[in-house]
Amino acid sequence: MKDILRDVMNYLKSRGADYADARFEEHEMENLTVENSALRSFSYDVDKGVGVRVLINGGWGFAATDKLTRDHILGAAKLALEIAEESSKRSSKVELSTEDPHVDTFQSPFEKDPFDISLGEKLDLLKEATSVLLRKEEVKRAVGNMDFRKIRKVFVNSEGSDIEQLVVISGAGISAYAVSDGDFQVRSYPSSFGGDYATRGWEFVEELNLVENAEKVAQEAVDLLKAQEITPGEYDVVIDGQQMALQVHESCGHPTELDRVFGYEMSFAGGSFLQPDKLGKLRYGSEIVSITADATIPGGLGSFGYDDEGVKAQRSFLVKDGIFVGYLMDRQTAAKLGLRSNGAARAQNWRHIPIVRMTNINLLPGDKTLDELISEIDYGFLLSMNKSWSIDDMRVNFQFATEIAYEIKGGKLTGRIFRNPVYYGKTTEFWNSCDGIANEDHWHVWGLPNCGKGQPGQVMYVGHGTSPARFRKIKVGVAK
Repeated sequence: MKDILRDVMNYLKSRGADYADARFEEHEMENLTVENSALRSFSYDVDKGVGVRVLINGGWGFAATDKLTRDHILGAAKLALEIAEESSKRSSKVELSTEDPHVDTFQSPFEKDPFDISLGEKLDLLKEATSVLLRKEEVKRAVGNMDFRKIRKVFVNSEGSDIEQLVVISGAGISAYAVSDGDFQVRSYPSSFGGDYATRGWEFVEELNLVENAEKVAQEAVDLLKAQEITPGEYDVVIDGQQMALQVHESCGHPTELDRVFGYEMSFAGGSFLQPDKLGKLRYGSEIVSITADATIPGGLGSFGYDDEGVKAQRSFLVKDGIFVGYLMDRQTAAKLGLRSNGAARAQNWRHIPIVRMTNINLLPGDKTLDELISEIDYGFLLSMNKSWSIDDMRVNFQFATEIAYEIKGGKLTGRIFRNPVYYGKTTEFWNSCDGIANEDHWHVWGLPNCGKGQPGQVMYVGHGTSPARFRKIKVGVAK
């Protein structure tokens, strides 16, 4: 395969291409869902193909094929060249930031290949976990799922890069749906919307201890049926790590995507308030707030060796000591600001062109324990686990509903819980109200497997390193 891709590069250079790359990808995928201790769905698939990009006279062309013969791949390259020649007739011209060629290999760390684990063992684990959830009479629906992926990539470009990568992804989670008197409540573990994910192997699923945590999940779902709702008002809150992951995702990750800033996403997903005139000047948050894009974290769902333009994985600041200092960039958008890409060009698979995507977007840990964060609140709430979210097209005004709120009174958790909590805010006001972040002992990189973006749409695996954080005078109400 690599010899064919190199030949394609030589052909495109002989035809006058200013830049070209070719990406072979093979995705092995398995997903299983168990509901009420019975298999609801199972899928297994292998998908592979080659995508070719060509830049000529400032115009892009892209074509892809799942027929992996030399003639078919060369045919895709010729089509990409034709498209690039037509694109070059447009008035706007693409330029790329400089990048050194890389010849390298990368493999994500894993101990147990999840595809070596039998379907029976996986099913037994989910069946046992959901059976524990169902021990509570009010739990009418108990769901467990697992998702595995093995991604093999070969990347070559006209500048001399030659990169091979193998990334293994594993994830799992459970949810209990309790029903009584016309109401229903849900509690999830270890995170909502499918659980937690990492670029690791089967050992990651084992470490989640789904069965051991199922009883508590079910009990809280039942307890929420009888819980009261919060009296709307302004409260001091601690937001736990799972919820902080989505908060970072929506109110920092997306607005720092430079293609959004330039309006490329405006007709579909919106734009961003973080315009270039704010770079290095805007106080995004309090002085303790620092946020990085870091694709180098072992096991992070947004980790890799090289992005889909052959840029080496790296760590860079988006917000440092509260000041907005950086963007997520690919080579095209970075060139517009006279910068170099920080390795954020990613494609869902070989069928898609790389676009600016999140890697691991992380709120760096602070110096407090969770108990210390709570101890400095006279009256407020610990908000946990996302239930729903909404944020405007420019990423300013948001609201997040969580599965549960734990009451804090006199600096301690009282044991009382509240149902249907929702909190509201404006991005910079919210982050400037942050006056405490839990330390490394509470820090975890959460995997989010379903970030959507692009036209046509692409789904991407991203990660968020977070720990619980405290915010003052946040508007909290009731989700309806």
